[in-house]
Amino acid sequence: MNSPAAHVVRLLTVKGQTLAVAESLTGGLVAAEITAAPGASQAFRGSVTAYATELKHRLLGVDATLLAERGAVDPQVAAEMAAGVRKALGADWGIATTGVAGPEPQDGKPVGTVFVAVDGPFEGASAKAGGGKVTALRLNGDRAEIRMESVRSVLALLLEELTSEQTGNERAQDTERNGGF
Repeated sequence: MNSPAAHVVRLLTVKGQTLAVAESLTGGLVAAEITAAPGASQAFRGSVTAYATELKHRLLGVDATLLAERGAVDPQVAAEMAAGVRKALGADWGIATTGVAGPEPQDGKPVGTVFVAVDGPFEGASAKAGGGKVTALRLNGDRAEIRMESVRSVLALLLEELTSEQTGNERAQDTERNGGF
């Protein structure tokens, strides 16, 4: 089993670090992928599925004004979700997904608009002055395909951060050759 989730669990376990997940459009799929990996209990703290917008504020500490002005499908919301779940669950790393899986647009954003984020103990070249890292995605497909690609994308973003200081450009080239993982 060499899934992205298994790789995440393995890397976190080796580093003695933990992970928490905040999900919206993926509705628990990220947590399910991670907990399917052998040894997940060594690294996975837990997850918050904040599907309703007000729960993003109440449970994850996302700024209420930000949510009111921009809606839940926003890069800063994703960043605050990742930071919030990391803090709430006491993890070294936090990852988050928010977006529109369809079938209808949300908050003026078209179906397939997704933001994935990671927040953690960034080191070296990955150090961020303002906190975490967010990737904007424009995905095609039906609801299920958009949700599964969001899972793959957030795990790939975390893997990128977990491996960036170890292998540099070789890892980036290998990731490209292997279709993103």
